[in-house]
Amino acid sequence: MLLLQVVLLAVVQGIGEFLPISSSGHIVVLASLFEQFGQPFPGEKLTVNIVLHLGTLLAILVFYWRRILGLLGGERRVIGLLVVGTIPAVIAGLWIGRYFGGVLESPMTTGLMFPVTGLGLLWTIRATPGEVTCRSLSYGQALVIGLAQALAILPGISRSGATIVAALACGMRRDEAATFSFLLAIPVIAGGGLLHLVDVFEHPPADFQPGILAIGAMVSFAVGLFALSWLVRWLERGQLHRFAWWVLILGPLVIAWQLLS
Repeated sequence: MLLLQVVLLAVVQGIGEFLPISSSGHIVVLASLFEQFGQPFPGEKLTVNIVLHLGTLLAILVFYWRRILGLLGGERRVIGLLVVGTIPAVIAGLWIGRYFGGVLESPMTTGLMFPVTGLGLLWTIRATPGEVTCRSLSYGQALVIGLAQALAILPGISRSGATIVAALACGMRRDEAATFSFLLAIPVIAGGGLLHLVDVFEHPPADFQPGILAIGAMVSFAVGLFALSWLVRWLERGQLHRFAWWVLILGPLVIAWQLLS
């Protein structure tokens, strides 16, 4: 049963990390449902969430490997932009994790944040993509996109949705907005994930099962690779707003569930 739970969460993570519906929000909701129905959960929700994020990180590395290699060549300026864009998420992650860690595992917070994601996606209907590329992005624009990524630390706020919407607002091309969004995810997911895993292996929970979590990471990688390709195609067609309806409906349902449970 534990394996089935983790595989289900991994599928949700693989889809939700790239489609703008908030993978962390869906995992928080599913994990809470498992607990409510009396099913044992394999470790704390945050640990499972981070391990599955590492699987989707591998999907980003595979999908964008040419652009990543390009950072060592003619696109070296982009490295500085990524550093600037990463700073807000690092500060927000340390601050929230230290003082408000429970917020990251709260279904109520998730339910409140889902509609925020939906409204941002609906805005893209009116957004006119510009001609800005990753290389021509200014440091100020990189900071704006980074602030959007910092907001997405909250469950229910889609990281891909928030950063792509911010990138489009900065005048980026649709394909370049997706590229910068997912390049920006690499240091945040890798840094936060590895730090948390070091702590987990030093002080493992009583029910920590690394083998099952490793299977989950592989599933989230495979599903994530497919979902990333799907998102890029839909974004290039200007159809990002179609994902808004799911989170706009799901948010009130989660809030009602929490109020009545």
